[in-house]
Amino acid sequence: MAISEHLHQIGEVAERLGLSLRTVRYYEEMGLITPAERTEGGFRLYSNDEIERLELIKEMKPLGFTVQEMRALLDAKDTLADGFDSDALDALKGFATTAKQKVAELHTQLERAEHFSRALERETKRHQRGRRAATR
Repeated sequence: MAISEHLHQIGEVAERLGLSLRTVRYYEEMGLITPAERTEGGFRLYSNDEIERLELIKEMKPLGFTVQEMRALLDAKDTLADGFDSDALDALKGFATTAKQKVAELHTQLERAEHFSRALERETKRHQRGRRAATR
């Protein structure tokens, strides 16, 4: 960590990322992030690197990645940041493929949800038209 790097308190980090304090603490408990430092009063201080890790975790969450998968991806990224490693690169490629598959599944679910929503709107309009006709 650079000496001049600004450190951020947990509340600032949580607000910036749209996470709860509890969620940030949970990811720390799970070993996904580690505060860069703590104040004398014990408050967690996070570096920009940890904030980037939390952003990546936040992106993985809606795709249904488990904490273990998140840890494995972060470990692969850390390993690659230290230099080339074919196993870490293979792991990263695997995560890229999995993420692409999960996005495709979400697109399918969204299409189904939109179809369902349109069907409900049509049915609502049909009943409204029937009600108006009955009251005339």
